[in-house]
Amino acid sequence: MLGEPDYTMNDLFAQLGLDSSDEAIDNFIENNKLAKQEALIDSNIWSDNQRMFLQEEWRKDAAWVEVIDELNVRLHPDA
Repeated sequence: MLGEPDYTMNDLFAQLGLDSSDEAIDNFIENNKLAKQEALIDSNIWSDNQRMFLQEEWRKDAAWVEVIDELNVRLHPDA
């Protein structure tokens, strides 16, 4: 039986409809740092559809959770 796929940050950005090149991801993260208390899904950097995807995948504890968590950590450098 095959396990769930291991998604990458590039896969997540493509899924969100964003430029998924390494450089674009680094630029996005650098330009969208979140305050320590700001929740990833509450940020105004997301469209409604992007926010819904992130919330739903996080809530389901789906295959995307690991990479969503990584994005959350990278966007909260001071946490």
